[in-house]
Amino acid sequence: MTDILFTNARLIDPEAGTDTTGWLQISGGRIAKRGVGDAPAFESQTIDCEGQCLAPGIVDIGVKVCEPGERHKESYKSAGLAAAAGGVTTIVTRPDTLPTIDTPETLEFATRRAQADAPVNVLPMAALTKGREGREMTEIGFLQDAGAVAFTDCDHVITNTKVFSRALTYAKSCGALVIAHPQEPGLSSGAAATSGKFAALRGLPAVSPMSERMGLDRDIALLEMTGAAYHADQITTARALPALERAKRNGLDITAGTSIHHLTLNELDVADYRTFFKVKPPLRSEDDRQAVIEAVRTGLIDTISSMHTPQDEESKRLPFEEAASGAVALETLLPAALRLYHAGQLDLPTLFRAMALNPAKRLGLEAGRLSEGAPADLILFDPDVPFVLDRFTLRSKSQNTPFDGQRMQGKVTVTYVAGQDVYRRA
Repeated sequence: MTDILFTNARLIDPEAGTDTTGWLQISGGRIAKRGVGDAPAFESQTIDCEGQCLAPGIVDIGVKVCEPGERHKESYKSAGLAAAAGGVTTIVTRPDTLPTIDTPETLEFATRRAQADAPVNVLPMAALTKGREGREMTEIGFLQDAGAVAFTDCDHVITNTKVFSRALTYAKSCGALVIAHPQEPGLSSGAAATSGKFAALRGLPAVSPMSERMGLDRDIALLEMTGAAYHADQITTARALPALERAKRNGLDITAGTSIHHLTLNELDVADYRTFFKVKPPLRSEDDRQAVIEAVRTGLIDTISSMHTPQDEESKRLPFEEAASGAVALETLLPAALRLYHAGQLDLPTLFRAMALNPAKRLGLEAGRLSEGAPADLILFDPDVPFVLDRFTLRSKSQNTPFDGQRMQGKVTVTYVAGQDVYRRA
């Protein structure tokens, strides 16, 4: 492993909450030293960052890689290349594959594929119930031993409260993290938009924001009963925030995330039934978007993720109600997040607290930091480079992005994993 000294860098430190000019040295795949002002003499490789930002690599919880079963949509190789180009050094993968990752054998297959093909760190999650059907919990202990870092049924809400409470109790006994999708499934079934004037004018089946609040309230009650560690994958409405705040104040082991699409887009972006903007949960009102941004700023919402969900052209080029939900976002996560920075709503340390530090802390990882001894998973990026996104240049096999043709700012220059560069912008 090459020792490297980075000089003249804007060090984005989410732990200290600082954005300062200084230097950083890596050795043996880890951060060795850092400081401000002039860098010390160094005999090995020196990189002049020329004022660009040096930050911890992004830790992205909730990435869908379509192996096994739908490799034509996304493979570990294509997802890993997209992640590296987007400054994501650790992807935490979802188990909603075909078949579901719900046994040690399928988990070990996915892990082998990831280790062989992906240039970034890949940490798998496993299903909480068999087949994500909400009937019988998986062998959580065995799956942990096989490498599962968390357990989730993704967007399949467990409707049987007794099954969910038993799963939470067992997860608690194993020290396992449960990630859930807070929605009231009856209300949200078949919905393609958020209820309101826009959905009514477009004639789209809609769901009330209260569905998210109701789902979260139920989950919080079960957390009070079981004491499990719980993470809400996406909080997207203002109505859910008071319940989340009370749960944290009452000392429950609860954290929450949101997606980059709900932070930077709203329901009006759907416009004339543009299916690349169909995500789950559906895009919300502008008031909800602003409330969620403020919750990220204050730390009430802990993490920002891409919720990367590849869909092929055939599943997207359908009437809006019938089109598949989801968007790719590994490469667009950082430039989309920088929209909030350029708008003056979130500073860079706050963004990287939510995109790197907090996800790493929730999963018990050393990453997400610029402290001495931390892994040298780093990104060097210029937050001001303007470009127009062309979806056909994305490295993902699927190009279902809502940002196609949009003006954006911010590009990764180099991505390092354990001190080795895995992406370098031409």
